[in-house]
Amino acid sequence: MESGFSPCFIIASVNLKTMTSITEIAPVVQQAESLAAQLEFAQSSLPEVGRLLHILTRHITQGQIGEIGSGCGVGAGWIVSALHPDSILITIESDRHLAKLVQQLFADKSNVRALQGDWRDLLIYAPFDLLFADGGKAKLSEPQTLINALKPGGFILLDDLTPEEYWPPEWHGRWALQHYGSLDYDLSAESRFKIVVVRNWA
Repeated sequence: MESGFSPCFIIASVNLKTMTSITEIAPVVQQAESLAAQLEFAQSSLPEVGRLLHILTRHITQGQIGEIGSGCGVGAGWIVSALHPDSILITIESDRHLAKLVQQLFADKSNVRALQGDWRDLLIYAPFDLLFADGGKAKLSEPQTLINALKPGGFILLDDLTPEEYWPPEWHGRWALQHYGSLDYDLSAESRFKIVVVRNWA
């Protein structure tokens, strides 16, 4: 199988009960959410996504985490709330104004690099232990590029991925998730968006 993914993959360390039990919101996440509210920015990560990011991040020590689409820093804030002192987060945002605000938000975090640029600019820092593909079109246009940016055993978290039954014909076959080792979460019974976690076993 060329994808490098195990078809019988299970993320044993991710427990839905644990995810929903995380009720405290770190100050840095609150600051990012406040910034998003001030700017009327409605594309920030949902708390469910943030909790999953927190859980995945806290199992990474001396690792490297990447985020595509900083937005107002909410997703990055959840990562930072669990980031090991010896790990590094690199987040990139294409919008210059938002990128500058996120840089200010994490200015006192020596292991956080907030960049402005195209998502492909993040790839020079690869490989990653965890890659949060949030903003932009990378997760739809170049999935194999994202896979190649992972370390062996690394994770990709795909947020706001429309379930395949709602995909237009031209999208089919891009991720072919039925052939990858993945774990997906529907945010609600009526949601047309889901979170997908995929692991690279290469």
